[in-house]
Amino acid sequence: MARVGLTADRLAEAAADLADEVGFDNVTVSALARGFGVKDASLYSHVKNVRDLRTRVAVRAAADFGDRLAAAIAGRAGRDALVAFADAYRDFALAHPGRYSATRMPIPPEIVADSPGHLRMMESTAATLRGYPLAEPDLTDAVRLLRSTFHGFVAIEADEGFQHPRDVAASWERVVAALDVALRHWPSRVG
Repeated sequence: MARVGLTADRLAEAAADLADEVGFDNVTVSALARGFGVKDASLYSHVKNVRDLRTRVAVRAAADFGDRLAAAIAGRAGRDALVAFADAYRDFALAHPGRYSATRMPIPPEIVADSPGHLRMMESTAATLRGYPLAEPDLTDAVRLLRSTFHGFVAIEADEGFQHPRDVAASWERVVAALDVALRHWPSRVG
């Protein structure tokens, strides 16, 4: 019999909170069960295994992240959209490190296709880039540039890796401004 109050959704939300506290890689069924004061077996009627639990966290985190990105860029275009997107990205990653890590978890394409949050994240990225003169394959390259730049910056910032006295927020603003210039003046394809 399922323990009263335990549902897959409640477990996923608690696991997302746990991920922000201890890191996404440290989220286990055992750790979650301890948090609820139950035995591991009590959770297996709601989640199949740790992979299923983490996938549920990834889907939940993507919904939150996607909502924040979409809200940030609503009604904006070009540089304004890029700045809003970048700031929402950084704010989410720093405020919710475990959830952010979950959004980067490789999950099967059929789950991504059924995940409104993952789709909203992709659409928000595409909407941000609509204000720039990009077509495929340059659009894919631009998405990869944004993701790698934003992820690299927030990963270093989260690890307190920027030791220079220059204000990190000021550097962030300059990085985003440089991306805007790069996107507006995208290089021609060679060959």
